[in-house]
Amino acid sequence: MIPYGRQSVDEGDIEAVVDVLRSAFLTQGQAIPAFERAVADRCGVAEGVAVSSGTAALHLACAALDIGPGDLVWTSPLTFVASANCALYCGADVDFVDVEADTGNLCAKQLATRLESAADAGRLPKAIILVHYAGRPADRVKIAALADEYGVALIEDAAHALGAVDSLGHIGDGRTARLTTFSFHPVKIVTTGEGGLLTTNDLALAARLRRLRSHGVERDVSALKAPKPGDWYYEQHELGFNYRMTDIQAALGLSQLRRLESFVQRRRELAARYHDKLTQLPVGLPPADPGCLSAWHLYVIHVAERARVFAALREQGIGVQVHYMPVHLHPYYRKRFGFREGDFPVAEHFYHQAISLPLYPDLTDEQQDIVIQTLEQVL
Repeated sequence: MIPYGRQSVDEGDIEAVVDVLRSAFLTQGQAIPAFERAVADRCGVAEGVAVSSGTAALHLACAALDIGPGDLVWTSPLTFVASANCALYCGADVDFVDVEADTGNLCAKQLATRLESAADAGRLPKAIILVHYAGRPADRVKIAALADEYGVALIEDAAHALGAVDSLGHIGDGRTARLTTFSFHPVKIVTTGEGGLLTTNDLALAARLRRLRSHGVERDVSALKAPKPGDWYYEQHELGFNYRMTDIQAALGLSQLRRLESFVQRRRELAARYHDKLTQLPVGLPPADPGCLSAWHLYVIHVAERARVFAALREQGIGVQVHYMPVHLHPYYRKRFGFREGDFPVAEHFYHQAISLPLYPDLTDEQQDIVIQTLEQVL
């Protein structure tokens, strides 16, 4: 089986993890701030805050912005459920904005229309979670301008997009969003096994994120409410969570970052080969856009008779996947909010024809050719 995605681990990664295992600290040591600083520097942003997963990062983003009961959060329906669940964890309600037909990213035109209607109805969202689908930068300039116009906080979900670049710079640079979240699951651009991270240019917000990820506990002398009687002393200032990353994970991530550019470059080479070799087949291809550089987390094609093609490829050992069933069509969201088929027709049409082909740095040209030849035979 050729999977749709997988990690690339080398001896340097293994040695980095072993070094931590032989050290005094397996967690809450120096590997974590080193990893945070390295990611922040790569993104060109002031602060990085590492956490236990990409989902934890999304949850803390909502919590740090004081999203809670009575609030509303909007996101894309074409994403993994975590992009919406994070608002529910905080007691808020969730709604969606339809996507662009070609990119799968949240549509700025649709957003403008929805915001105008919501303002008239007195029910604006407190935050918008902008997903950079498949690693391709969304139009964050237009969307951030709309969010600013209506006084809505912007969170960017860049789980797919570490290493992606648009006209402003690197995704995660904090130039458009209060917070940007990343995931380091094994199929993502770099991995820590499980893990996530938030970037921000707001130093106070970063400090609160660090408190929230560790039970809401404060140890900074300058922030304590009472005189510190000894080094053992700490105070819980708010209800937080145990969302800490371990030094084992951080060491792996720091080692992986050495190869970030080569990982992304290889993904772009493979995407270019797909573009070149699939042009003559009856499939819809991801659009070209000279205005940005995708991280190419996913290579998504569109085919008629998706179910048949998907099953036939799997039978031939091609581990294709589908990204994603729109969130509003999941039974939980249908039951809780009353969503129905047809509510977000562009996302639904995108989903019904989408197949993600294998794409990861260790995929060889020969393996990719097998994928392409098998797809041609199936079609």
